[in-house]
Amino acid sequence: MVEQAREHAEADTGKEAREEEKDEARGRRSWLRRRGRALAVLAVLTAALLVFHGVVPNAVGRLGSALESFLPWLGLVVVVLLVLALLRRSVFALVALLLPVAAWTYLFGGLFLPSAGSRAYDLVVVQHNVSDENTDPAGTARALAETGPDLIALQELVPPALAVYERTLAAAYPYHAVAGTVGLWSRHPLSGSRPVDIRPRGIADGWERGLRTVVRTPDAEIAAYVAHLPSVRFGAGGLASAARDESAGLLGRAVAGERTERVLLLGDLNGTADDRGLAPLTSRLDVAERGFALSFPARFPLARIDQVMARSATVAQIRTLPATGSDHLPVAAGITGL
Repeated sequence: MVEQAREHAEADTGKEAREEEKDEARGRRSWLRRRGRALAVLAVLTAALLVFHGVVPNAVGRLGSALESFLPWLGLVVVVLLVLALLRRSVFALVALLLPVAAWTYLFGGLFLPSAGSRAYDLVVVQHNVSDENTDPAGTARALAETGPDLIALQELVPPALAVYERTLAAAYPYHAVAGTVGLWSRHPLSGSRPVDIRPRGIADGWERGLRTVVRTPDAEIAAYVAHLPSVRFGAGGLASAARDESAGLLGRAVAGERTERVLLLGDLNGTADDRGLAPLTSRLDVAERGFALSFPARFPLARIDQVMARSATVAQIRTLPATGSDHLPVAAGITGL
């Protein structure tokens, strides 16, 4: 009797232990599923932000524009989620990650495709905010000229540095036009040069950052615009870009009224091509088909705010050039279709 009771007790204990092990296993599986679901939700949210960034409202702190300014960097979120999904061995999360991967590839993957090569370009242009605090304008001018472009657009041209740029670039670029603090140097003749009023309300007189001129190449006549839109700031209230957006609207209207068929816009637009604040321009002009060319800040570039856009021509490829004495990197673009 005693032996039977002991056997029954041991059997009950073993049964309880097995049940506890099963409960623990079910708990672990449930925990892993919950963790996988959380990663999957984040993956779907990231995909939604990539594809539907335009629906993020701008009413409060211009949140939409802030997101669009760094939209490609959502790719890093995807990488982090992928690592976490692998560590947690969540098939559910890995499948969900296909959505943001596909969205990011659709939006930005084409920028990595190879270009046709410089020999296929009708025109090569350089855009550079040279900085009003640049201590070596002559070295900056020489560095840009050595890359051999047809056009060089510059912003933040202030005296006495302007005279240095004019003197240093004169031999290779005999034609140039300046309006306020922006200018264009060209290997080809220029005509009809004039300022373009892109000054937003509330900014004092004397603020002149827009230029329009006509470049006469052997193959085409091109209306070239050089612009420097107002700066934006990130603060406690979000993205302060009202002046930039207003200036972009004025420039967009000028481009819309341009009668010359082919148009080039080169400038520090203080916004990325995805930023809806530049919609008055990106809705009328095409942006680069190839290349990221992150240009600002020079020490650790996070965004391309130096832009080259075109109408009735193609910005086939854009790339950054080595750093100068500026807080921006220069960008060079190859233009086709002229």
